Amino acid sequence: MTVLDYGLYFALTLAVSTVFAMGGVGSALGLVPILHMHGIPFNPARALGLFVNTASTATASVMNFRRGVLEVRTALPLVLAVLVATPVGAWCGQFVPHIWVHDLMILFLITSAFLMLFTKRTSVVEIPHAWQLWPIGGVVGVISGLLGVGGGMLMMPALILLGFDAKEAARAISFVIPFSSGAAFFTYLSFTDMDWALLTVVALAAIVGGYFGQRIMHDRLKPAQIKKGIAVLLLLLATKMIWAHFRMLEM
Repeated sequence: MTVLDYGLYFALTLAVSTVFAMGGVGSALGLVPILHMHGIPFNPARALGLFVNTASTATASVMNFRRGVLEVRTALPLVLAVLVATPVGAWCGQFVPHIWVHDLMILFLITSAFLMLFTKRTSVVEIPHAWQLWPIGGVVGVISGLLGVGGGMLMMPALILLGFDAKEAARAISFVIPFSSGAAFFTYLSFTDMDWALLTVVALAAIVGGYFGQRIMHDRLKPAQIKKGIAVLLLLLATKMIWAHFRMLEM
């Protein structure tokens, strides 16, 4: 791999991490297919995407903690649940047919987007309880490990329905994702060869992107803007995956 290749991966990771950090979610879902299209095998691409999630959202969590806007105790049940569930999903990802995983993600992306765009009530409860967060963390952990993503996009609509506004949900997710992605990353590492130089390059880009994304979210965007932006992004990703699905059926 040449210096230009590393520069390209740095630029791609920086751009994707910045955009996704604005919503408090990990960037693996966007980054993994991009890396794969540029010649990186699928399993290493998923491992790199998960590590990027860990680096970028850890940066966002530190910034939120320093500002005093991160409710660690509220997010703790989610953290404990994903630490148990995510490695299970990651390990199962070796054996589940790719087309099943692909279709599951399309369905969840579309459902999540429509919840954000068209649900009149922003919540169904006033105060979330720990017992409500445990199953969310468990289900999201298994699915995110299976898909090779951090799970933030899956968690956002559930937290909003439990009474979080968009910014509160993004902050909670930014705290949970490093644990979810890190656990899945080490699981993938157990059966995947890794280019450590490339890992270093994308990790540095992710840290910078996480910083800029959080600054933009904190200083310039309102919760409603974040909610609509994430919904549009989910629909765009779903459209891309549907197109890829039909391409696979034609082969």
